[in-house]
Amino acid sequence: MKNDNLYYIVAQNIKKQRKLKNWTQVKLAMESNISVDYLKKIETKSGCTKQFSLDTVEKIANALNIDVRELFNKID
Repeated sequence: MKNDNLYYIVAQNIKKQRKLKNWTQVKLAMESNISVDYLKKIETKSGCTKQFSLDTVEKIANALNIDVRELFNKID
């Protein structure tokens, strides 16, 4: 998987931000009003090839209390 894949970048940033808050996937899913299974798929490398909506990304960013644009930053 290429590190310039937008879905991969967003997924890894979601995971990073979640871990910075010491939240579990269950906590983030509940706060985002999405299913835990869906969040797991988003965060896994296999899920990064699947499409997820901007609405979902916005829900997650809001739950994390961050600007949605932070989730699109390239990973170092």
